[in-house]
Amino acid sequence: MANSDGIGDSGFRFGNGRLCFTFTATLGDRGAPVPLERLAVPGDLARWCVEAGLLDETPPAGAAALAGARRLREAIDRAAERVRTGASPGPQDAEILNDWAARPALAPQLDATGGLGWRQEGAQVRHVLALVARDAVDVLTGPMRSRLRRCAGPDCDGLFVDVSRPGNRRWCSMNTCGNRVKKAAYRQRHAQSG
Repeated sequence: MANSDGIGDSGFRFGNGRLCFTFTATLGDRGAPVPLERLAVPGDLARWCVEAGLLDETPPAGAAALAGARRLREAIDRAAERVRTGASPGPQDAEILNDWAARPALAPQLDATGGLGWRQEGAQVRHVLALVARDAVDVLTGPMRSRLRRCAGPDCDGLFVDVSRPGNRRWCSMNTCGNRVKKAAYRQRHAQSG
């Protein structure tokens, strides 16, 4: 479960607005010399499925599932970057996205509180990844494609959809990257004045 800063129990980043970009954030600090791999072992992928609120129980996940998940994650990131800059997704990335999106996915359900829940008989990691791919296809082909942005936070470089009215949001999350930038600027101002 994510805390108020959008950070899950295992250090996953949530709260950037779209499932597909929450998933691409499993590789953190993309702009840093050494990015932070949050899907280091198959168990991390299984935990992400639960912490993202897509599965109630930790599913089995093996090395093949992890490798497939990482390929999908990077295909989403590359395709979104191309769309963001006005190009079409590369053919290999489109093929990966289309392959995953065509697979059986979790089905949306009303939960007990009237909110959104997910269900799939015998749900596995592959059902979650199919849902992630469908979300990516929706973003990359829908009206929000012109609102794709890269975070301006130092080292973050994460993707997000800017849903602000003026369309000039700079950070994937105000609670994480935006807050870090503002704190750093505050410290710098006070260091210079002291």
